Amino acid sequence: MPDGTPGTSLGRRFGWLWAAYAVSAFGTRFAFDAIPLIAVMVLDAGPTEVSVLAAAGLAAGAAVAVPLGPWVDLRRKRPVMIATDLIRCAALLSVPAAYALGMVSLTQLLLVSVMVAAADITFAAASGAFLKSFVRREDLLTANARFEATTWTTTMLGPPLGGAAVGLLGPVTTVLVDAASFLLSALGLRAVGGEEAPPARAEGSSGRLEARDLLGGWHYILGHPVLRPLFLNTVLVNGLIMAAAPLMIVLMVGRLGFAPWQYGLAFAVPCLGGLIGSRLSRRLVARHGRHRVLRVTGTLRACWSVGLAFVGPGTGGLVLVMGVEFGLILCMGVFNPVFSTTRLDHTETGRVARTLSAWSVTGKLTIAALTALWGLLAGLAGIRTALALAGVLLLATPLLLPRHEAEPVPAEAAPAADAP
Repeated sequence: MPDGTPGTSLGRRFGWLWAAYAVSAFGTRFAFDAIPLIAVMVLDAGPTEVSVLAAAGLAAGAAVAVPLGPWVDLRRKRPVMIATDLIRCAALLSVPAAYALGMVSLTQLLLVSVMVAAADITFAAASGAFLKSFVRREDLLTANARFEATTWTTTMLGPPLGGAAVGLLGPVTTVLVDAASFLLSALGLRAVGGEEAPPARAEGSSGRLEARDLLGGWHYILGHPVLRPLFLNTVLVNGLIMAAAPLMIVLMVGRLGFAPWQYGLAFAVPCLGGLIGSRLSRRLVARHGRHRVLRVTGTLRACWSVGLAFVGPGTGGLVLVMGVEFGLILCMGVFNPVFSTTRLDHTETGRVARTLSAWSVTGKLTIAALTALWGLLAGLAGIRTALALAGVLLLATPLLLPRHEAEPVPAEAAPAADAP
């Protein structure tokens, strides 16, 4: 089955969907770590308070999102996406409003973090289901590759520009931009237009949200021969990669004396690898097949992070970090669109939102738990030991990848993107 070819046009309606994603992704990356920065710069919060704020907001937001996945499966997806964009916009706008009145507090920042995290998960679940119904199956890889390229572009450009904006205009500037980006995203989603088909129901569904539906996403994933290994692999890989991120800040800026701009440069420049990888993914699948690309790049992306334990001072250390991150992100740039397409292809239409929600909730909780655990480990055994252990454990994660290719769920009738 073809997976789309480079240069494929997906139509005007997909263009609006892509533009909405791009503007909100840029706003999010532009406001990278904005809430912790406000806690530090405005409230003089210490490392413990900032860590609790980050972990608690992520965990509570994930918990709030648990019932929303199955609820989204029973609703049309585009209105849900627009509503979650507007909720995130309103929540973020409360921060500059409170700042102007001198009323910012850690409690408010925590509540905003929870609302944004829950809305993030819900939006991701709805958008995955909408994409599956909106784009033809043979074009899914093309669409996911474009989203992946956009992700890495905004990751490369957003944080440096946001950091400069904070320095010039103050700590709430990036929050205002992020809020505006969600409003623009909602307008872009509205401009997509067209009629959305009524939500498909899973076999045996009563059409109402029931208690058993809350765990339905996990039951479906863990009972599926392809989704289960992909789920375990991606959750663990992402958790171990993200657990090392705070330790790298302490090591590079605190211990090795790198300037903050050097630290930002070390992780921004390698995002070019993500752009290259996302462009290569369709060509590699066309030549070697989806399953082989998934296994090979899933294995290769696990081989880089152990090198971070050997970072030293000066130019050599900076080059080492860039090299490791470039290799890792290049592999991720190829892997992620193929993984996203495979996950959608193997998920029944009536179960997409609850499946993606369960996936996202587990991922966020795993990142929060491993980040806290690796912080404790670094305090007991040292930063380099903790980084080395994360890298070694990543080397074992390819064992969790699917070993055999399986047939996707049967395609269902869906409106294709309009002609160019």
